[in-house]
Amino acid sequence: MGKRDNKPDVAEFISAIAAGNNAQLMVMACSIVTVSTALALVAAAHQTGGRIVCILSGLNNENIQASKEALGPHANCIEFVVGDAQKLLMDHEEYKCADFVLIDCNLDDHKGVFRAAKESTSNHRGGLIIGYNALYKRISWSEFKTHFLPIGEGLVVSRTTAYGGSGGRGGDRKRSRWVLTVDKCTGEEHVFRITSPTQKEVKA
Repeated sequence: MGKRDNKPDVAEFISAIAAGNNAQLMVMACSIVTVSTALALVAAAHQTGGRIVCILSGLNNENIQASKEALGPHANCIEFVVGDAQKLLMDHEEYKCADFVLIDCNLDDHKGVFRAAKESTSNHRGGLIIGYNALYKRISWSEFKTHFLPIGEGLVVSRTTAYGGSGGRGGDRKRSRWVLTVDKCTGEEHVFRITSPTQKEVKA
């Protein structure tokens, strides 16, 4: 793995959370392919047997070739598409069924892409949406019901469930929060997601 500091690694976190959620269709929306991020999804796909689609915005086919060359043999694990990520997530019969969507918040329309991902996943079987490079974006993430994680340049994480937006249904709804802990011996940081059922009112 080479030299590392004690900060959580963005690529490792993305790979682990995609694999941990058994993602079957992973869609990555970006303008420029970040090799480490793409390889994170490739590693997850090897574990889940899932597909990876990379939607490149504002580029042409020559840029796709450049991205493939940067990824080397791993490029064969990714399906590259040039187009409007927001529109494709809403209208394309395959992509709108994605259960894991990764969004580069450096995209000019990242907020619209995030909104489209939330709507399309909640209209199907639900899914997990992660935005990276989110730290310095001056927008309110509260409308998307996200959890902000201070990893790398900032991650925002949101989960949707089928037909129910970002929560469960009725008495089965669960509340969750992310916890960042530090190992006092090694100085390493660890991120955990804690989920607990909503307490029900007990009638006498």
